[in-house]
Amino acid sequence: MFSGSGTFALLAVQSLRWGGHYHLRQKVQTGMVVTWGLRLGGHLFSRVMAAGGDSRFNKVRGNPKVFFMYWTVQALWILATLLPTLILNLEKKDKVIGIRDYIGWGLWGAGFLIETLADRQKSVFRADPDNAGKFIDSGLWSVSRHPNYLGEILLWSGMYLSASSVMSGWQHVSVISPFFVWFLLTRVSGIPILERQGMKRYGSDPRYLEYLKNVPVLFPFFKK
Repeated sequence: MFSGSGTFALLAVQSLRWGGHYHLRQKVQTGMVVTWGLRLGGHLFSRVMAAGGDSRFNKVRGNPKVFFMYWTVQALWILATLLPTLILNLEKKDKVIGIRDYIGWGLWGAGFLIETLADRQKSVFRADPDNAGKFIDSGLWSVSRHPNYLGEILLWSGMYLSASSVMSGWQHVSVISPFFVWFLLTRVSGIPILERQGMKRYGSDPRYLEYLKNVPVLFPFFKK
């Protein structure tokens, strides 16, 4: 995963160079992708180092077919998610920065802050020996069971919104980016897996069942 975030950053920068226009909107978009990629990559790398390895990667590394599928899915993830940035950076025309950009950048900022803070809170929680065998239900995790994923969805939505300011026709197909992120995290590899793991570990704990009952899966104040 941390190698994937690095690929995001490299592709964003390279697409800016390929386009060769360096409009303000393009530079801001590229900067947001690079900032996100470096932050997430660093976080995941430190987590893997603390755990002594990535058990998910170790399970697929010894199976060539599964390993190939793993990297193919990662490539599709990168392409689909980064599509608005690639289209924007290769686009010749430019428009004056407007309200759509400011809203998009604001969404990115909010999402980045939420994701960073949620990851930090969970890291601090896990580092405390007194919390061994416990689940986190404090900070942002008291209003959302997966606030880091909420931040992820918000920031990619914001980047599409700003990039769409200069899009026309078929280019708007890149709206798939935030929807793909949402689908991947809520229906495939993110929340479903973590929810099952949570029930396996803490399903006999009345406090955890109460937590599931009272705290929304993703969006605060929306329990369903």
